[in-house]
Amino acid sequence: MTQVLAAVPIAGLDALVAVELVLESGSLSAEHILNVLARLTSTAAPPSAETSLQLKIAPVANTARYDRLRTTDEETRNA
Repeated sequence: MTQVLAAVPIAGLDALVAVELVLESGSLSAEHILNVLARLTSTAAPPSAETSLQLKIAPVANTARYDRLRTTDEETRNA
């Protein structure tokens, strides 16, 4: 909880609002409070850029390339 107290001088009263929101949710943790605080103090996302570009070839999910990285020997993976 010292992380939350350290955020108070930086965030001001928004830190108390974040604590109140987390207490209402029922799952109290410092990480949760800091996450809510970050969401309260974040700026709006920039607008998406409009473009006239079009894909010629659609991307294909190729999971086989990841399967080649897997090993079959259990001892090698856990070493």
